[in-house]
Amino acid sequence: MIEGVGIDVVEISRFQKSIDQFGERFISKVFTQKECEYAESKVYQVQHLAARFAVKEAVAKALAKGWSGGFRWKDVEVENDDAGKPNVVLYGHVKDILAGSRVFVSISHSENVVVAFAIIEKL
Repeated sequence: MIEGVGIDVVEISRFQKSIDQFGERFISKVFTQKECEYAESKVYQVQHLAARFAVKEAVAKALAKGWSGGFRWKDVEVENDDAGKPNVVLYGHVKDILAGSRVFVSISHSENVVVAFAIIEKL
């Protein structure tokens, strides 16, 4: 049974402005070390960080708990399997909330825009 659906769209240039304005403080607040290392291994690092940001937002929307519901950025970590398919690893309060559920995500991007979609399925 589907518990929640979320989608997010990120303009890469706007995301770059956030990085330029807030720098490492922003990056370390939002992304795990593993996510940063993944992006650093890519030519277009900002695009990959923006994609992970969009996934986190999509998951938060699918949870429908709001920011006061205990969602923390680093409780959702985006990784790719060997085929490149994105998956999420959950930690902390989000992991507790979603115990007994599966989260499916999809990411797509162009040169300028990233879109992410998340579905939460109750097992």
